Amino acid sequence: MATLTPFKARRLVVKIGSALLVDRQTGKLRGAWLESLCADVAALRAGGTEVVVVSSGAVALGRGRLGLPAGALPVEQSQAAAAAGQISLARAYDEALAPHGLTAALVLLTLENTVDRRRYLNARSTFSSLLSLGAVPIVNENDTVATDELRFGDNDRLAAQIAVTVDADQLILLSDVDGLYTSNPHTDPSAQHLPEIEDITSDIDAMAGDPVSGVSKGGMRTKLLAARTATASGCALCITDGGVENPLAALGNGARASWFLPRLDPKTARKAWILAMKPQGVIEVDEGAAKALAGGRSLLPAGVANVTGEFGRGDPVSIIGPKGRILGMGLTRYTSDAARAIAGRQSEEIFEILGYPGRASLIHRDDMAL
Repeated sequence: MATLTPFKARRLVVKIGSALLVDRQTGKLRGAWLESLCADVAALRAGGTEVVVVSSGAVALGRGRLGLPAGALPVEQSQAAAAAGQISLARAYDEALAPHGLTAALVLLTLENTVDRRRYLNARSTFSSLLSLGAVPIVNENDTVATDELRFGDNDRLAAQIAVTVDADQLILLSDVDGLYTSNPHTDPSAQHLPEIEDITSDIDAMAGDPVSGVSKGGMRTKLLAARTATASGCALCITDGGVENPLAALGNGARASWFLPRLDPKTARKAWILAMKPQGVIEVDEGAAKALAGGRSLLPAGVANVTGEFGRGDPVSIIGPKGRILGMGLTRYTSDAARAIAGRQSEEIFEILGYPGRASLIHRDDMAL
């Protein structure tokens, strides 16, 4: 039995499938279940765990509000259902979290927001601010504008990318199955449950099946793809049956689940990812800044001695110390032109120089690998 539980996480992403949130027969929200989930979120927050929720359900809820028929919908009707359903979904989370003194914050993303480095950094900063302010981000794909080539396609994949973006150490996929089996347990009585998976081998891939629900999109195959993304970034991923009330508490108490184990912690994995990038420019820093960076500080404009190369916001740059000493790599929060303009200046001077407030640090410590 796996020893990991959501109550041991520093930062946790929870993915909710449509089949759990919306009653398949009536198309209505399962309010009591959602209230129990939010009680679990509140308990986690009280214990010091930051929580991000990735929730399906907008299309399923919007379908009922607009009187659309069951079954597959044309793209324009699906997007209309998402637009109507997001309102119901956001209101439901807000009302379920409010009794616990928690604020829900709706975040709608497209694939572009995570593959483009500039938008990725914006999303990362937004999540960081929301969590520091005590809010619970409720994330969904922006189905009203996403096109097929710019879609995640399912919220398992979205949840994994969010886990990478926020440096989560655990991702819990609440589903209508309690984990990975050697074969389909509905058709094979000899199927064995796998409580821990260290490596996603070709044999593990072969165990994936199709979705069993008529509401949710994702099957075991999408969950394995999510597990690859999460574990490669230092995040453990769990698949468990979320149909019971208080599903996170149940998992913490030993409910059956499959845990995919990471080999690195999230921060180490992220730094390795940054170091593997090709630098687009060079930031030279003075001795004082070099010492500050060694002490775990962010790079402020005041410590920058010179900027070379042409780069955009979010691009990787080399960080060089006095006498050409290579210090590391980082993702810059400014373009090369803006970086040159504020080099050697105090953070409070940024607005006067650039004409907009900007960010205090040129490279944040979380986006730096030394």
